[in-house]
Amino acid sequence: MQNNPTSATPQPLTGLRVVEFTHMVMGPTCGMVLADMGAEVIKVEPIDGDRTRRLLGAGAGFFPMFNRNKKSVGIDLHHLAGVEVARRLCASADVVAENFKPGTMDKYGLDYAALSAINSRLIYVSHKGFLPGPYDHRTALDEVVQMMGGLAYMTGRPGDPLRAGTSVNDIMGGLFGAIGALGALIQRGITGKGMEVQSALFENNVFLMGQHMLQYAMTGKHPAPMPARDNPWAVYDVFTVKGGEQIFLAAVSDAQWLTFCDALGFADLKAEPELATNNQRVTQRPRLLKAIGERIASRSATELSAVMEQAGLPFAPIRKPEDLLDDEHLLATGGLADVRLPDGPKAGQMVKTTLFPITLQGQRLGVRMHPPQLGEHTRELLSGLGYGAGEIDSLHTQAAVS
Repeated sequence: MQNNPTSATPQPLTGLRVVEFTHMVMGPTCGMVLADMGAEVIKVEPIDGDRTRRLLGAGAGFFPMFNRNKKSVGIDLHHLAGVEVARRLCASADVVAENFKPGTMDKYGLDYAALSAINSRLIYVSHKGFLPGPYDHRTALDEVVQMMGGLAYMTGRPGDPLRAGTSVNDIMGGLFGAIGALGALIQRGITGKGMEVQSALFENNVFLMGQHMLQYAMTGKHPAPMPARDNPWAVYDVFTVKGGEQIFLAAVSDAQWLTFCDALGFADLKAEPELATNNQRVTQRPRLLKAIGERIASRSATELSAVMEQAGLPFAPIRKPEDLLDDEHLLATGGLADVRLPDGPKAGQMVKTTLFPITLQGQRLGVRMHPPQLGEHTRELLSGLGYGAGEIDSLHTQAAVS
């Protein structure tokens, strides 16, 4: 246990049991949100463990990031005794969440129709690539839906589609699944009945593209990729400064432009009639950005940050993910928490992780339980389902559980 929330930290989902059959990012994100808010979240893994535990490279952080505050039980769903354990576990649940291919849960009698027949209060959250329709048979990945859903087009330069730099659809798809579960819980409190909730990568991505689709509807012009977009502001760009550092600077109103010029000593630019209004500056954008870039090239990003902050103007030094581990704001506000790595060559090592980005009663939702080791809570959970010690030993011997 680490970073235990104080007694003042609300845990509004305390007493709620969630059973999740999930892997990778989308489904585990849904479970993490519910777990962070106090639910007992039980992660059902194959007896050899969620394969996400063993990912390398860009996937190495998936399991420890999205599986904190959860319990782990290893169950072999290819074994009849294992399926029975899973069904009994689901019968005890308020919420079941899954993110496997369509039809997978049906094979084991763990689909919504089967489980709701024995527990009408059950809320069942399915995370898929596509909502039911012509595409629902396709195998989807975050990158797949970014390419077909316009996000890669909008992110890359013209002719060079580029996926976003994090698992945006997987993470947001899990968030939408959790939002649906919370809405269903409120409805259940009124009617006493559960329901099925569905969240999907493609539809999530299309939702993100809605502003650009409406931009086209409003203007009749095809939205240009973000690096080549018709920028509505003249000073809104990344500049390379002293030592090759980079910093984003912006002035998005006429008042900010005047402040920008005063702060950086650009009296001559401030006095130019052709730069008096934002729309005028936009027409002069290429030569204006060139002039600003040349004037600040010898100044450091640290110096420029101080000037912009003092003036109350928008700015951002360009940083890498690892830089955030030393971010003064995150450190001062408790935005990072310690977790123990459960797997890999650094298993057992304490590292920093990011917390769910909200406060309740002014408190961040902390880490109550480290990401679990495989099957860490199997005996505890099976005992709670009424299995005796001998029965649990027998299930282990049969390799039905781990």
